[in-house]
Amino acid sequence: MLAGAVGVAAFGWPFLAPPDSQVGAHAQDAPWLFAGLLVLLVAVVAATIAESGLGPKAVAMLGVLAAAGAALRPLGAGTAGLEPMFFLMLLSGRVLGPGFGFVLGSVTMFASALLTGGVGPWMPFQMLTLGWFTMGAGLLPFPDRLRGRAELWLLAGYGFLAAFAYGAVMNLAGWPFMSLGSDIGFHAGASVPANLAHFVAYYLATSLGWDLGRALVTVVLTFVLGPTLLKALRRATRRAAFETPVTFEDPAPVNRPT
Repeated sequence: MLAGAVGVAAFGWPFLAPPDSQVGAHAQDAPWLFAGLLVLLVAVVAATIAESGLGPKAVAMLGVLAAAGAALRPLGAGTAGLEPMFFLMLLSGRVLGPGFGFVLGSVTMFASALLTGGVGPWMPFQMLTLGWFTMGAGLLPFPDRLRGRAELWLLAGYGFLAAFAYGAVMNLAGWPFMSLGSDIGFHAGASVPANLAHFVAYYLATSLGWDLGRALVTVVLTFVLGPTLLKALRRATRRAAFETPVTFEDPAPVNRPT
């Protein structure tokens, strides 16, 4: 929750700060200040592993899935938004739950940034956004009962919409600092509705086509490979004993002489 609150402030400060706020006067410093989110996210990952009771098998699965997602990113990055990594994060979050999903998304983006050389002030924002994307899949309803075609439609629908949401949220990380025209640029003294309208116009003009490619690839891979991968993930989850409930039994009565 703390990482999420800081993330909302990091992305949404152009709309949260009042027009006369001094934040706008220091807009050029914001990317470096918010780069400190990386430290907080690493702390979240470490705390989750240490405090949530993840066993060695679960930690190993986290590493394997993060490595697989990082390896998938170079296959499509830079080509019309074709990013198969999001498909793996979608299914993993569905099976492993929201908490594990948030950690997995953040770790995967960190590993892929190291692999592709994409380390920079934007990386903490990417880690947060992919963590939210994967966590959202874990929050979808009926994780224990919904199966088959209905589950695939649910995942495909969420993946399609969340792919656009990912692109829109990531645009907030850089949009306020770009020198753009008066119709699509951020203006520190403008009202929230005016800046929101500028941002929507900026998103439609620059990112909609890219995000459409990501959304379509996610949907297609969900229907084609989803059934097989969901079964494999659920089988591995059972063997790793995720979320094993703790039960207590009453001790056997002791017969005492009267």
